[in-house]
Amino acid sequence: MDILPPIIDRDKAMENIRHKLALLPDQPGCYLMKNEEGKIIYVGKAKVLKNRVRSYFSGSHDGKTQKLVSEIRDFEYIVTASNTESLILECNLIKEHFPRYNVLLKDDKSFPYLKITHEAHPKLEVTRRIVKDKGKYFGPYPNAYAAQETKKLLDRLYPLRKCNTLPEKVCLYYHLGQCVAPCEYPVEQSVYDEMIGEISRFLNGGHTEIKKDLKHKMEVAAEGLEFERAREYRDQIVAIEALMEKQTINMSDAMDRDVFGYAVDKGWMCVQILYMRQGKMIQRHASVFPYYGEAYEDFLSYVTQYYSDNPALPREMLLPPPPEAGGEQPTEGSAVDSAAVLPLAGRESDSAEVLPLADLESEGAKVLPLAVAEEREAYGDGAVTEDSVEEGEAAEVGESLRRWLKIKVAVPRRGTKRHLITMACDNSRVALEEKFRLIERDESRTVKAVEGLANWIGIPSANRIEAFDNSNMQGSSPVSAMVVFTNGKPDKKEYRKYNVKTVQGPDDYETMREVVRRRYERVLKEGQSLPDLIVVDGGKGHIASVLDVLTNELGMNVPVCGLAKDAKHRTAQLLVGDPPEVVPLPRDSQEFYLLQRIQDEVHRFAITFHREKRAKSMIASKLDSIPGIGEKRRKQLLSHFGSLKAIKEAAIDDFKAVSIGEALATRILEALNVE
Repeated sequence: MDILPPIIDRDKAMENIRHKLALLPDQPGCYLMKNEEGKIIYVGKAKVLKNRVRSYFSGSHDGKTQKLVSEIRDFEYIVTASNTESLILECNLIKEHFPRYNVLLKDDKSFPYLKITHEAHPKLEVTRRIVKDKGKYFGPYPNAYAAQETKKLLDRLYPLRKCNTLPEKVCLYYHLGQCVAPCEYPVEQSVYDEMIGEISRFLNGGHTEIKKDLKHKMEVAAEGLEFERAREYRDQIVAIEALMEKQTINMSDAMDRDVFGYAVDKGWMCVQILYMRQGKMIQRHASVFPYYGEAYEDFLSYVTQYYSDNPALPREMLLPPPPEAGGEQPTEGSAVDSAAVLPLAGRESDSAEVLPLADLESEGAKVLPLAVAEEREAYGDGAVTEDSVEEGEAAEVGESLRRWLKIKVAVPRRGTKRHLITMACDNSRVALEEKFRLIERDESRTVKAVEGLANWIGIPSANRIEAFDNSNMQGSSPVSAMVVFTNGKPDKKEYRKYNVKTVQGPDDYETMREVVRRRYERVLKEGQSLPDLIVVDGGKGHIASVLDVLTNELGMNVPVCGLAKDAKHRTAQLLVGDPPEVVPLPRDSQEFYLLQRIQDEVHRFAITFHREKRAKSMIASKLDSIPGIGEKRRKQLLSHFGSLKAIKEAAIDDFKAVSIGEALATRILEALNVE
């Protein structure tokens, strides 16, 4: 069957799209864009499907949207009853299909929580999984360091058990006063209830009262001349103050809220979340990722995915308004106020000024819903707060999120809350600027390293470097690999793997000769461009073998260098010339670092290929040793089951799919499951 040229396929697809565009309804819903393979590459939502979907195929677009539209060959749509439903549906569809051009909340691992287990002898632990196990959860925390620091303090204050299973006798924690030792001494439930209540009070913002209690105990101990005990209380007070002292902004209402801001530039988006607990700003989280749709829509997509994965909700969420609702264009914001810019986010080593977040009640591992009276107090009877946008898209966005999440959603237009939004957006802009500066700095360093390496070796340029390495295990399954670095960066499309054909046993020099001969015979035959430099993983013998093939057999004049390793298998010396001589390249130079990267990459590529080949040969030998299994049936079995493990775990009836009867299936299972 003749295959039609792609342009005809595209013309047919566009004709089909034009017919479908004419049938789009004037209703809210979600649309799913597909490529020529039928794979969903983008999911979006719309208040009016007809207008939004048509906009992709009419008018001019920026480069990102053009790239998306160029791949669209079909689309589907799902009508919803309201904007709220379309918001939820979009979130679910993104999580189901992981479209290539959507903002995906996949750069973040799950957030850490503190958990008090529901056991006869409860313990305090850090977890990233929330399950319905009747435990008490507190969080989420912006990073694991913050959660661990808070747990470390609570372990000093409240001596819950630390062991996963109770030991036979008391451990060091008991002697440090950090465990009540239920392994050896009976502990009343009332003691646990009191400690759990104190921990819950602390994590819900009651650390001030706990400090007062500790101060009173310290004074009583001092009056009773129990100075060691008084010192312990003092140290606990100091630890609480050290954990809680660094606060950036305070608000008088003492409400838990999340403040969102975003910025876009050069096809990238940064979203910043400022966490405020008990009215104090305690931490923040930043995510930087490419985006392809409308900036504000993709920002809202990020927000909905964030809360669909986060069961601990604040009382209020603050969002920036869309540009058409009076919000600043994220790429053209006002100058960043240096006093408002927080330290750059996303580092595990950021300060630990973390307060515990909202309490997740145990039964369903989720926040208990607000009472009706509280909800009316927080939101009003459908009214919008004084400092939020009162109409337009911002109000619709806020209302949709409020109905879905059951929390207050405000889009501030003035006052302190608007200042918080501006701060979050400014910090997003700074994070993006830093990202681009780091990219530029890295590129300039790489270019200088390439130029410097060429100068050290004495060649015109080293823009294209081809590196070789061999891998075998005592001569079995010998392979070799080549990687290519163009302008100092790996060019993975040019990588090559080689099965060694003529060499028997572990002969590294002959293996290098064979692979280099095969590589550059083909280069000469096909008229491909020669490399500026060839790098071999080895010393003088490897260089001599390669130069012999290039010069005496192929008549080529390409510079060759070798990377010799030290006793600890680390890059130690650069060898160049005939005979090879050591180049005194400084170990702390960018040129030396580039060579290390090349050597590590070619070694990784070679050894990965060797492991794959060895694993396949082991599978093949196991199956080939079974009477009645030849090459054809072996391939059928592996193609159908996928792995040797799956074959071993299969039932006899499962083999009927590959035309294998009961007798042979029994023989296969017996042979594979014999120890």
